[in-house]
Amino acid sequence: MSAFFTFLSQIPWWAWVLIILLVIGIRDVFFNKKHIITHNFPIVGHIRYMLESIGPELRQYIVANNREELPFNRIERGWIYASAKNQNNYEGFGTDQNIYEANYIFINNAMMGFKVPPEHPNAKNPYFLPCAKVMGAYNKRRKPYRPASAINVSAMSFGSLSARAIESLNRGCKLAHAYHNCGEGGLSPYHKKGADVIYQVGTGYFGVRDDHGNFSMEKMIALVEANPEIKAIEIKLSQGAKPGKGGVLPASKITKEISEIRHVPMGKDVISPATHTAFDGVEGLIEFVEQIAEATGLPVGIKAAIGKLQDWEKLAQLMVKTNKGPDFIQVDGGEGGTGAAPPSFADHVSLPWVYAFSDLYKIFKKHHLTDRIVFIGSGKLGLPAKGAMAFAMGADVVNVAREAMLSIGCIQAKACHNNTCPSGVATQNKWLQAGINVEDKAVRTNFYFKNFRKELLEITHACGYEHPCQLTTEDVDLTLGDKNLSQTLAACFSYHKVEVPFEGMSSLLNCNYLGGEYDKETVKREHSQVKQFEDVRY
Repeated sequence: MSAFFTFLSQIPWWAWVLIILLVIGIRDVFFNKKHIITHNFPIVGHIRYMLESIGPELRQYIVANNREELPFNRIERGWIYASAKNQNNYEGFGTDQNIYEANYIFINNAMMGFKVPPEHPNAKNPYFLPCAKVMGAYNKRRKPYRPASAINVSAMSFGSLSARAIESLNRGCKLAHAYHNCGEGGLSPYHKKGADVIYQVGTGYFGVRDDHGNFSMEKMIALVEANPEIKAIEIKLSQGAKPGKGGVLPASKITKEISEIRHVPMGKDVISPATHTAFDGVEGLIEFVEQIAEATGLPVGIKAAIGKLQDWEKLAQLMVKTNKGPDFIQVDGGEGGTGAAPPSFADHVSLPWVYAFSDLYKIFKKHHLTDRIVFIGSGKLGLPAKGAMAFAMGADVVNVAREAMLSIGCIQAKACHNNTCPSGVATQNKWLQAGINVEDKAVRTNFYFKNFRKELLEITHACGYEHPCQLTTEDVDLTLGDKNLSQTLAACFSYHKVEVPFEGMSSLLNCNYLGGEYDKETVKREHSQVKQFEDVRY
């Protein structure tokens, strides 16, 4: 035996390389039954598959130009990264965008912008931008809620995202006075780090389900009573990435912790139904909303991707007839999102946000219901210009998911669906998660939200207004193409936004229902801090 090992040790390294290549070649030609390329071109064919596997990275960093990538190009990602780090997020030498392409946004600035008085809340804090409406005010819920931030974290479950990612976002939302939608996976310990929470009820009823998988009002009440950070309840009818299709959490991703939070067994795939079992039809939806609102005292809303409009018309008619209904509606664009979805759904099912929202808003405007509802926009609206467009169309709040992920280190690797996210954001792999520094990423979330609000306010002031809720469909133009060049949103979508009642930013600051633990003392403390450390970038 020793002579054999001595013989092996005398074989030079290059001979070992040749032997390995010979073995691979023999396997490719005589034993490979699946891959034509490696059979016909043994050894060399493997280079093709290797290059294909790293193709997205090569295109992202070497081949694609600054404005070419989807869903977020390099300039958009760069703005989010710089804003999250509170670094210089400007660009020089003018825009490199094709400003004549279809759907390009032009914001119509005023001749004289809005001048911020010395004692104005934004003179003291340039980040202060709450929602102009109060959730649950019209329906007289026992615990109305005014979001303290115009931008918040959209629904992303623990399971879809890692524990460290969820905790980073929640701590960042606390610092930014934003709310955090927990997603349909239930309320995890990582959602309870100080931020306001919107609790989402999906078709699987995770966290509020009984032993048979049905919705349990008793568990809903107990959850709300035990967690005062829950400020509102959202019933998810569908989501932009895969409307009409339930989610799947593979058994391999279900840890003991996730099993306990969701009230599901380990070792089995968890499949969310495509539809709800707790109610039937539009009438049943309204009744379900009212039951939860009565039991918890919280505002209750719905989230949906938009396609056919018949049921939305029926919902509006019933709201007028019964004087009941949701306190807020989140319109989710069909652009897709963080959830894994079949390409046919992500690419083709449901309308993009601008078409979806305009169709829905016109229905509720026709029935004089816009003052009763807080409209939430979600679908690639996490850049200030797009946020301004959303407010001009009638949105009252913007939710972001992928943009929030980018702020904590996501590199758009598009591996959310296979548990191999290299940044540790969308994986349950402990090793990959370990690279996330929660304290650092929380600060980055905070500054992304704050710099978004600051820049959105600056756009608003340039248009001559005090708050984005005052933007109208006449204040933004879209480029349509060769013939009409550009038209206002009012001309593009055939409606004028209903004026939102607004009595000044000071009235929002003094509101008893303002969330985010935001009060005058908080404003003074933050103002002194940003002055002391010169954190505000002007």
